[in-house]
Amino acid sequence: MSNYDRFPATKIKGYENTAVRGYDAIFDVLKEKMQGKKVLVMEAYPGVSDDLVLEQIKKLEPTLVIDMRKIFKDEKTLNEQLQYHITDDRIFGRMYYGNVIDFIDLERLEAAKKDVKEAQGLVVVYGFGASLVAEHDVLVYLDMARWEITLRYRKGLPNYNCTNYDEDSLRKIKRGFFIEWRVADKHKMTCFEDVDFFIDTNNDEDVKMVPGEGVRDGLRQIASQPFRTVPYFDPGVWGGQWMKEVCNLDKDQDNYAWSFDGVPEENSLYLDFENATIEIPAMDLVLYQPKELLGKDVFARFGAEFPIRFDFLDTIGGQNLSLQVHPLTEYIHRQFGMAYTQDESYYILDAKEGASVYLGLKEGIDSNQMIEDLRSANRGEIIFDAEKYINKFPAKKHDHFLIPAGTCHCSGKDAMVLEISATPYCFTFKLWDWARVGLDGLPRPVHIEHGKEVIQWDRTTPWVKENLVNAVYTVREDEHVKEEHTGLHELEYLETRRYWIKDEVVVDNEANVNMLNLIEGSQCRIESLDGSFEPFEVHYAETFIVPAKCNKYKIVNETDSTIGVIRAYVRKPQA
Repeated sequence: MSNYDRFPATKIKGYENTAVRGYDAIFDVLKEKMQGKKVLVMEAYPGVSDDLVLEQIKKLEPTLVIDMRKIFKDEKTLNEQLQYHITDDRIFGRMYYGNVIDFIDLERLEAAKKDVKEAQGLVVVYGFGASLVAEHDVLVYLDMARWEITLRYRKGLPNYNCTNYDEDSLRKIKRGFFIEWRVADKHKMTCFEDVDFFIDTNNDEDVKMVPGEGVRDGLRQIASQPFRTVPYFDPGVWGGQWMKEVCNLDKDQDNYAWSFDGVPEENSLYLDFENATIEIPAMDLVLYQPKELLGKDVFARFGAEFPIRFDFLDTIGGQNLSLQVHPLTEYIHRQFGMAYTQDESYYILDAKEGASVYLGLKEGIDSNQMIEDLRSANRGEIIFDAEKYINKFPAKKHDHFLIPAGTCHCSGKDAMVLEISATPYCFTFKLWDWARVGLDGLPRPVHIEHGKEVIQWDRTTPWVKENLVNAVYTVREDEHVKEEHTGLHELEYLETRRYWIKDEVVVDNEANVNMLNLIEGSQCRIESLDGSFEPFEVHYAETFIVPAKCNKYKIVNETDSTIGVIRAYVRKPQA
């Protein structure tokens, strides 16, 4: 039986038993809190069940309720205003860097402000952007994890204040990622420090409220110690069977393709208050404690964004991934408004006999012919002969394949990949998907025209073998540990180190955030050298983060055999 922990939580010290559970109890607390006060502002992240909350607000017997949805511009106006960022593509939009005020009808806003000033008795301003309407006597924030929003999109939730219930969920996610979540996160940080209570709304049947300072102090605690984000798992057309066993998943599910376990952009955090555990977006930590988490060097380079991503791709008992390529930095910036691109690597956590990785181009191929063959294949005229154009390398456990942007690649079947990469979300240009449709029955999006603009045609067999396949060398070796450099390529900004640990090793994070995974062995323990954090237990295949603030830390082998740990961090620029 695997000891993988699917529900990692951090105990929040100093705020034990301060959670309140259920809307009845929550509104009892708020009613008491509002005695002798006038304005209750309730901010809500886009995706929260607004109608449900507004019904609950009636328990307060307010004289005036302002519903922010009625202050927003109408859907047609917003769609026209945002069309450049929404785009016609199913997957790719353009980053929106504006503010929530851009979505507000200013005349309605002024009218709402006037109504609040003139009102007698209790006023409740509710919804996304509520802080724009009135100064609060009490401020509540209703938060929600992005994965929950994604699942709700799949079930029919529209985008904020829209009527696109039946639209393709990929298009809804796109609008969320490129526009709504950007604006909502930015707005959240304008009021985060002032929030009196946070409400976890991920489960409408089990909402929980905790003190604002409890969450803020909890995030400060997390930024000072090793921690894990909450993993989630998702099936796919090419998905495999390995994660079912190792990650203790539902055996009746056909497959699991992806696991995101170490993607603060998309994962969440569990905060344990003893009488309840709340779930908040991991981005709250990145945005609220960026320097402590990332380190001043990484923060100066990337801002409040987490630049490393670990995820799983399981094709053991499954199928090949789509043949794909990631955009160059210049292209992703020019076309989509992103600051950096998805450089990545495949670390082979496990593999069956015959596993492989497609990587780089063969010598002497005709680039024009390859593009024409891809177009013909995606029109259904031919089956694309991937092995005519793309190198296919055998893959075994603990191999490491480096994939700088612009390199054609995909994992073949029967490989369990720990993908170590930068974090710009979904910027994968699929070139060929082996004539499959998605689980939704629709053809999976293919982006040949984008792809042909970024493929690096000089990354052919000799260069790939020398630079991208197991480019491993030993950094140091003694009676305690063997430390190896395994990547990434000099064109990529991430460095990866692998440690084969007999008993223990001290790691200096150089005031730089570290992301790690236990790649061999059942468990290990992370210890502070100065006692600044409590020992942290890690199990096989679990991804964990050591904040920059932790400085030096110790990895202790708790087994009778040598364990393996892989570590990723941002390289310091060369002077």
